Amino acid sequence: MALVELVMPKMGESVMEGTILNWLKKPGDRIQQDESVLEVATDKVDTEVPSPFNGILKEIRATQGQVVQVGSAIAIIETDVAQAAVSEPVVPAVTPQTTAAPVQQTAPVQKTPVEYTAPAHTSPHQGSSKNGRFYSPLVLNIARQENISLAEVETIAGTGKDGRVTKNDLFDYIQAKKDGKIAPAKQEQPVIEQAPQEDKKAAATEPAYVSKPAASHGGNVEIIQMDRMRKMIADRMVESKRISPHVTSFVEADVTNIVYWRNRWKNDFMEHENVALTFTPIFIEAVVKAIKDYPMVNISIEDDKIIVKKDINIGIAVALPSGNLIVPVIKNADQLNIVGLTKKVNDLAKRARQNKLTADDLSGGTYTVSNVGSFGNLMGTPIIVQPQAAILALGAVVKKPAVIETPQGDTLGIRHMMFLSHSYDHRVIDGSLGGMFVRRVADYLENFDVNRKIFV
Repeated sequence: MALVELVMPKMGESVMEGTILNWLKKPGDRIQQDESVLEVATDKVDTEVPSPFNGILKEIRATQGQVVQVGSAIAIIETDVAQAAVSEPVVPAVTPQTTAAPVQQTAPVQKTPVEYTAPAHTSPHQGSSKNGRFYSPLVLNIARQENISLAEVETIAGTGKDGRVTKNDLFDYIQAKKDGKIAPAKQEQPVIEQAPQEDKKAAATEPAYVSKPAASHGGNVEIIQMDRMRKMIADRMVESKRISPHVTSFVEADVTNIVYWRNRWKNDFMEHENVALTFTPIFIEAVVKAIKDYPMVNISIEDDKIIVKKDINIGIAVALPSGNLIVPVIKNADQLNIVGLTKKVNDLAKRARQNKLTADDLSGGTYTVSNVGSFGNLMGTPIIVQPQAAILALGAVVKKPAVIETPQGDTLGIRHMMFLSHSYDHRVIDGSLGGMFVRRVADYLENFDVNRKIFV
């Protein structure tokens, strides 16, 4: 037998802490490997945390509603199989409150390995009301965005465990208000805030836009408090620009063959697969092929080491209804055909907008694609998703007069054109590699086989 720590897992590349929603097991319960032990909430997803071991839950170190840093111990598990090697002893719980009495230690505790990066923003969520009712960060964010006060949220009947208000309860309430089934509530107190409870160390790491004193604003203005997700995005973007010297290369591609091919197959695809055939999966396929040709763009940096990723996991930037951005990941994109990529893109985008992504959906990206053309933009200069080294922006597909080379000579014609904008970390990717890569993506798009069959 051996005692091991169950730690808070990483919930995506931009998520560095989670709130304990509910323990599904209690001390003394036997748990199986991969069996869910607790529910955790972040600003992006609510998800269940599985156990990496078979054994018995001996101690719970994080209470419901507590905000826990990624990599911190949340429970002690007594495993069924003795560990051949043990590392550090049990670290005392940060908070004095636990749901079980401390277990007398008779063996050292092994800490399960987890990728951990120190967070730039460590303010805990304010997840409960004055009467002690707990609300997840996701519910708080939705309520704040919909201008629903805390007093109004407290009137909603929750269908979650112990009457907890879920995001679906809140969505149903919002819809009922829009339909006129619920009278508008009087705003007796401000919209839900996430008041910081920071110690001196945390305050020292606050970003400049938080720590600056309140300014006086004259004239006709509206002041909107950033929600937590927007603060996190802001932190990550500033940090990425600080870490990586960004360079962007641009290439214009003729995607006429792709437009004709998609127009030919999109109705059959919808009828056969019940999902829309968009340009994005076709573009991702070309990116994957180019990564195989130039694997040194599929990398990350650790100190003075370049980590070349053998897996090709493509992140796709998705705009949420709130205006925020999230990047779910297509794992092993090189192993999917165009049908598989299309289904995966549609599934991730749909679940992202419905707040149904899991932690696994947000982790492991090695290269990111952002389709700025979906907003009518011709091109962009995207910011790299750390710790990746490059990102590609896909511009809008527009009709343009262009020179067409034929055996009989050059001629003018109307072609479907788009810009590809490739931003890369100039510490490790020089202009030659960055430029050749985006040119290779364009070549794959321009040489797309218009006679290709989509169903084999």
